[in-house]
Amino acid sequence: MALPTPPTTAAVPPRAQSAAEALTPLIESTYTSPEIIFYINGRKTTLSNPNPHWTLLDYIRAQPNLKGTKLGCGEGGCGACTVVLQVPESRSEKRRVKHLSVNACLFPLVGIDGKHVITVEGIGSVDKPHPLQERIAKLHGSQCGFCTPGIVMSLYALVRNAYDPETKKFKLSERDIELEGHLDGNLCRCTGYKPILQAAKTFITEDLKGKLADESTAPDDAKVDREVLDLAQTGCGSASKGSCGRPGGCCRDGPSDSSSSDSISPASTPPTEPTSTPDDENIPAVVGVAKEPQPDPALSGATYAPPVKSKENKLGETEIKTATTLEAPLSESRHGVPHVQFLEYVPGTELIFPSALWKYEPRPLCYGNGKKIWLRPTTLDQLITLKDAYPSAKLVGGASEVQVEVRFKHSDFAVSVYVSDIPELRETKLPSDAQLVSASELVIAANTPLTELETICKEVYAKLGKRAMVLEALRKQLRYFAGRQIRNVASLAGNIATASPISDANPVLLASGATLVARNKTKGAIALPMSEFFVAYRTTTLPPDAVLTHIRLPIPSHEAREVSKAYKQAKRKDDDIAIVTSAFRVRLGNEGYVEDVCLVYGGMAPTTKEAIKAKQTLLGKKWFNSETLDVALDALIKDFDLPYTVPGGMAHYRKTLTLSLFFRFWHESAAELGLGEVDNQAIDEIHRAISDGIRDDYNPNEQRVVGKQVPHLSSVKQCTGEAEYIDDMPKQDRELFGGLVLSTKAHAKVVSVDWAPALELPGVVGYIDKNSISKDKNVWGSIKKDEPFFVEDEVLHHGQVIGMVYAETALEAQAAARAVKIVYEDLPVILTIDEAIDANSFFDHGKHLRKGLALDDRMDEAFAQCDRIFEGTTRMGGQEHFYLETNAALVVPSGEDGQMEVWSSTQNTMETQEFVSQVTGVPSNRINARVKRLGGGFGGKESRSVPFACYLAIAAKKEKRPMRLMLNRDEDMLLSGQRHPVQARWRVGVSNEGKLIALEADVYDNAGYSQDMSGAVMDRCITHFDNTYECPNVYLRGHVCRTNIHSNTAFRGFGAPQGMYFAETYMYNIAEGLNMDIDELRLKNLYKVGEHTPFFQKIDDDWHVPITLEQLRRSSEYEKRKAAVAAFNKTNRWKKRGICLVPTKFGLSFATALHLNQAGAYIKIYHDGSVLLHHGGTEMGQGLYTKMCQIAAQELGVPLDSIYTQDSQTYQIANASPTAASSGSDLNGMAVKNACDQINERLAPYREQLGKDAPLRALAHAAYLDRVNLAANGFWKMPKVGYKWGDTNWDTVKPMYYYFTQGAGCTEVEVDLLTGDHTVLRTDLMMDVGNSINPAIDYGQIEGAFIQGQGLFTMEETLWTTSGQLFTKGPGTYKIPGFADIPQIFNVSLLRNDLDGKPLTWHHLRSVQSSKGIGEPPLFLGSTVFFALREAVKAAREMNGQGLQGWELDSPATSERLRLAVGDEISRKAQVVRREGEKAFFVAVA
Repeated sequence: MALPTPPTTAAVPPRAQSAAEALTPLIESTYTSPEIIFYINGRKTTLSNPNPHWTLLDYIRAQPNLKGTKLGCGEGGCGACTVVLQVPESRSEKRRVKHLSVNACLFPLVGIDGKHVITVEGIGSVDKPHPLQERIAKLHGSQCGFCTPGIVMSLYALVRNAYDPETKKFKLSERDIELEGHLDGNLCRCTGYKPILQAAKTFITEDLKGKLADESTAPDDAKVDREVLDLAQTGCGSASKGSCGRPGGCCRDGPSDSSSSDSISPASTPPTEPTSTPDDENIPAVVGVAKEPQPDPALSGATYAPPVKSKENKLGETEIKTATTLEAPLSESRHGVPHVQFLEYVPGTELIFPSALWKYEPRPLCYGNGKKIWLRPTTLDQLITLKDAYPSAKLVGGASEVQVEVRFKHSDFAVSVYVSDIPELRETKLPSDAQLVSASELVIAANTPLTELETICKEVYAKLGKRAMVLEALRKQLRYFAGRQIRNVASLAGNIATASPISDANPVLLASGATLVARNKTKGAIALPMSEFFVAYRTTTLPPDAVLTHIRLPIPSHEAREVSKAYKQAKRKDDDIAIVTSAFRVRLGNEGYVEDVCLVYGGMAPTTKEAIKAKQTLLGKKWFNSETLDVALDALIKDFDLPYTVPGGMAHYRKTLTLSLFFRFWHESAAELGLGEVDNQAIDEIHRAISDGIRDDYNPNEQRVVGKQVPHLSSVKQCTGEAEYIDDMPKQDRELFGGLVLSTKAHAKVVSVDWAPALELPGVVGYIDKNSISKDKNVWGSIKKDEPFFVEDEVLHHGQVIGMVYAETALEAQAAARAVKIVYEDLPVILTIDEAIDANSFFDHGKHLRKGLALDDRMDEAFAQCDRIFEGTTRMGGQEHFYLETNAALVVPSGEDGQMEVWSSTQNTMETQEFVSQVTGVPSNRINARVKRLGGGFGGKESRSVPFACYLAIAAKKEKRPMRLMLNRDEDMLLSGQRHPVQARWRVGVSNEGKLIALEADVYDNAGYSQDMSGAVMDRCITHFDNTYECPNVYLRGHVCRTNIHSNTAFRGFGAPQGMYFAETYMYNIAEGLNMDIDELRLKNLYKVGEHTPFFQKIDDDWHVPITLEQLRRSSEYEKRKAAVAAFNKTNRWKKRGICLVPTKFGLSFATALHLNQAGAYIKIYHDGSVLLHHGGTEMGQGLYTKMCQIAAQELGVPLDSIYTQDSQTYQIANASPTAASSGSDLNGMAVKNACDQINERLAPYREQLGKDAPLRALAHAAYLDRVNLAANGFWKMPKVGYKWGDTNWDTVKPMYYYFTQGAGCTEVEVDLLTGDHTVLRTDLMMDVGNSINPAIDYGQIEGAFIQGQGLFTMEETLWTTSGQLFTKGPGTYKIPGFADIPQIFNVSLLRNDLDGKPLTWHHLRSVQSSKGIGEPPLFLGSTVFFALREAVKAAREMNGQGLQGWELDSPATSERLRLAVGDEISRKAQVVRREGEKAFFVAVA
């Protein structure tokens, strides 16, 4: 085939040649092959001249049966796209293979040449899952499933690398799984991570068909051991690393050699049996390994009758047509304790490295088109020749930076050169041990992958000890740089050359005095000292035609008294860019005076910068002297005197960190050199221990099917990548892809829109905008129609949709959308709640709650009765949903009658159907809105998903072709809205004894530019402003602010977490003002049965908060630990701990949207005995389909696997309420039961006739022959609710909520006062869920909601620019909790008994199976982390002599807010003065 022609670009001075002129001779002579040859899942593949714009992910997802690898963010920040590269181990002299997890969304397609790519489909399938896939499924580690394939592949790489095929041994430990960063590049928004870690650890606790290799001690183990928790606790929650002796076995018990079972190999661990246990003992599930796990017949193994004609003879009645099994069945459940059996892991059955690749000789490659080409040299000489010919060529290694620039900054590097496979640049050759001892430097190949470099640093440090301290500093920085997938391919050369001012590695290299070696054709090797390398923002002294080849890292002599250390502070410990990063080196003379010092910071200037004034100040000073420390801190202030308006914001915090990190170094260096006594607390950073924790898996209320811990019915599919999401659906004939044209302004007039540049691009077919539908149809809204589909004349928020271009491919559509030219005329913006109040910018709302004297406007009298009055203004920021699957839709027009199949990732099929009907002008009966599963929703797809389906429907009608759209992460965060930022201005009055007397508040939520559901969110907020506390006189006023940000929307909790957060905040203020213990204050004011809420709902017999609090107080040893925390804080100056115990109640129902409190279900029994179930709920990971199938199986008396739910669609269930408000199981479950009741009534005569144990196939056959209807439409509407706003008549007022789901949480934290960093030491949760339909699913909801709540109240901060652009719009800038953020001990239990140990009953609820909704209620308990942090900071403030009166800590409690609240001398020294008129760089809109 013809080679691609290099694109023509503007000539770059001083070269006169274009790319084509410069590169054509080289391509013709050297780069003669356009073919990428590789293996994928064991199959050889040759790609000839592929699309040069494709990444590895683009290629994989273009293949018909490889949809398991997902696009979650496109920037390597979520791990959904993780695949494994199987490659030869270059550092081994033997033929060894290593497995590298990589981000396919970043990895250049050219980079797979000569490698074996393994995707999630390659390791197992539903029919034959890999043990890793099966274990994650059976241990409930997959909920929505969108992130699961990526997590599976990260763990797969770890497990494969842990096995040595020569010795047949594994080297795998809990530490490897959890503390070495193998999962830090993977995010999950559903599970809370705990069950995933539990599944991974079964490869340690269960036998690996080979002996476990001895675990070696890492160099920093001693330090980590010092950090291990000193919490006194028994059982598996213990930080102890030995067996806890639990009856039934401990998770740490080693394999037993004394017993075996016929069903498993002799090398496998037999399952342990529970013995009798004390009443308060939590009993875990029993786990074991078997060659052939046996399923529970009540759940799996249904059989089906042959076709009806086969039954004309007697023999036909006993024949079986087929049988089914669950994908991940429970083995059985004994006495209410689930037993889980896994397939044993046999390493010899794994995918092998293709033998042909051992002999593979790489060739120089070139492929591309007229716009972009890729070249892949194979030697350093080839690369230098290429760079000499065309210096502007972009060198690409791991592509972690380059691909982000391509995807999000739309940089188009016309000539890209892949350099990661050049051995001279990649392979670092270590000197022999003897040479190392006398070495004065270590020479590192510039392109050595960072993971390899981590290992090299660790090895050399182990051999040289403190002489190689600089390598330990570098390793520490690399460990927390990005995720493992990026570290596996990124290199120091890329890190250095991009010259990022917040680089983690560059400060270490600069501080160490490193020298870079570059090569070009004219000069050969060029030495570039790091001290002179960075000249301006992202500008270096590297010649344009040169290539970085090596880094020379000095190693001090044996005699040198030198210390090197590095520190970094980010929003999140793992996989986060630095706020401030630093590296320090000091060398002292024999008398302790400073001979040389280098203090380097990143994040404090446009480049990595040395503190020159501090250096000059320190030289010649006696290091171990407090005056030296003081003058150094003063000099650092002069070196880094940031203004209030500094780009990146956080001026005060960054300056404080500059001083704090040096303060830590001064102490640590003194300790390392043995200069004298120092406070170790100032040295030790926050470290995690290995996480642990328990669930109480014993369920005394378990039935045949309901109450069993059945894994999510799609969990194995999700683990094998076979679960189909919207964008995985096969491409339709003649399908087009949409690209949205979004506003770049927050508030502006649209002067003109020019579509012509877009329409000229290849592949573009057309566009739609406001002129594509009539003005009366260009409006929608969930409650009030006040939002245009397309901008009319005025843009009202950043990212508002102006139109949509559609093209033959997604990449072409996105390029076309960027090409549209729009002219704006700027208008003033309103962003914050304060600005809205000042401008009187509100939507009509006007709903108030009054109780007691407030009914007669006599709140003044109420406050007059109070001994003490407290008031304050409290703010709570918003939260991005960050479901892993962004909004996606696919519309397929039928070609007749205007009928359409509308597939949408939505929680709301009815609203999707209604608005597609509106914009297409056909009745709803011609629009079938469908969804099989969502990759997460959390409320973000309840209303905000609707427009995307409508855009596609308009275009599909216009072109008569199918249309598809999947938003990228930036677009989704711009358009989908967030949890509402809320501000409360409250006033509360109490007696001297602490009894609440009067409460009033004005509560404001930031709705954004349209109303969406903001009014309803405010309603729920003020109805939870009491949390669990009785106050006789209440007046709450809700206000909905109109601003120029995206329209905020539903989010798990729907205003209730904000309301309860304000309640706990005023309770803490009261306790501090009265100098009263907060727990005493809470107990004094808890509701009692018979009292009423501010909306006149009676607290009835279902009031379990008092007993839940008491049981959790006992089981968490709260009082003992509270005393231990107080003792810890007295003796620790630089670390503080906090602990709290907080209750919650959450109202279940759609509140005053009475019409939504209804549901339908449709059951069809087919002649063969199989059952098809439809209901109005959607599956988004919360296990609704699983629970509904359990209810149907229980009611119909059939095995669970005989029930099948295809999808949720409006052609099966009309007028379905959205799956929201935690009511999915309540509403749909009762509708399913109603349908089953009808069927059972019709089948009753046949059960009598054929026997109660007759299989359904026999009953269905008999009923069919008698012409009995075997289909039933179920329906249920929630009784008794019906509150109307303003109704305060005791005789007429109806409840707002059907019942309250209640619970409590206890959390203990530790805060590093120097940085604001923190860790959650332990969390205990107890929830009242009634009689659980599926405890495993409910536990998953509790843990997942808690971690989401933890993120809300700590690290998840949404920020805008002053002109109204959303800044936090991807995992690079917006941080959700990761694996390393979960509580180190995480215990969860369900309320079962009263305080006397007697079983509780919930039959009074009149809910399905006496269960309670659980999706949203636990989220607020994430605030226990916040309030424990608040207690820790309070202890620090008291130590520092800061008053508590009126101090505020707003949510989220970021590291910045925590550090600046400490009130110490360092933060005061670093104070930044805000001059008149100055605005902070970023805006928080609460």
